[in-house]
Amino acid sequence: MTDYNSLLSCQSPQVTVIGAGNVGRTLAQRISEKNLADVVLIDIVEGLPQGVALDLMEAQGIELHDSQIIGTNNYEDTAGSDVVVITAGLARKPGMSRDDLLQVNAKIVYESAQKAIKYSPNAIFIVITNPLDVMTYLTWKATGLPSQRVMGMAGVLDSSRLQTFIAMELGVCSADVSTMVLGGHGDLMLPVIRYCTVHGVPITELMDEATIERLVERTRNGGAEIVKLLQTGGAYYAPASSASLMVESVLRNQSRLLPTAAYLEGQYGLNDIYLGVPCRLGCRGIEHILEVNLTDAERQALHVSAGSVRENLNIALAGVGLTPVG
Repeated sequence: MTDYNSLLSCQSPQVTVIGAGNVGRTLAQRISEKNLADVVLIDIVEGLPQGVALDLMEAQGIELHDSQIIGTNNYEDTAGSDVVVITAGLARKPGMSRDDLLQVNAKIVYESAQKAIKYSPNAIFIVITNPLDVMTYLTWKATGLPSQRVMGMAGVLDSSRLQTFIAMELGVCSADVSTMVLGGHGDLMLPVIRYCTVHGVPITELMDEATIERLVERTRNGGAEIVKLLQTGGAYYAPASSASLMVESVLRNQSRLLPTAAYLEGQYGLNDIYLGVPCRLGCRGIEHILEVNLTDAERQALHVSAGSVRENLNIALAGVGLTPVG
């Protein structure tokens, strides 16, 4: 006999998105239209998340999804979330680097994470706010969670940008292009060309070194290029899609291998730092960190990227009253 009371008590997964700006609202749209989870969109601006949520819900019948979306200014409404995604913070303006956002976003992210963990102690946290690697570390500190339950979205986006540029250059389907970008989410990121292919064919066999270097530099400046073009803000469609992919892998326990800002404890010769590396993502968060073989030059470049992240991390830690790392 069917236990209807049990059926009625079943709940969909819930994702809280902190920040109802362009990235946050687009991510809420991606999650709901994929039917991944119900979404709670929270922001400090009264009326903003409520308006965005209502607008998205009014498209429900057209997009044929069953997800519920609510907007709120109260963290109590986020209780019991399975995943919390932090997008809150100032966006880049023309001429600004990701690191220019360091001081103000550190406080925003740290306080947001503390409030969210209070109501969702079992959640997995994904950070989008820039500077990404630093903000992910601060979220880990603020929540007190095991490191595998806190991660940053960067490598998926950077790899997607390089994937797009390669596809555009060669005139091929982007789905046939595989790329890998490691390191910090900044100018010192490390696209590992040896692991970039088009349907299994290394791109070194399809384009010359000068072309590859041009595409690498465009990838490193991919965010700044969009900021310069938009003039009034930064990228949000691709960042939201990247985060949605990570949310999907976690909620559906897909164990996808994705470049993710993860906490390193000796991997790649690095310790006590969040940095972009290949990770397998599942229902417990980061299930495994893959150590790919790097050349001496690639490993050195990765350590240079880590050094830049650590400098900014110490500034951010001091700004929120925490002890800098060694």
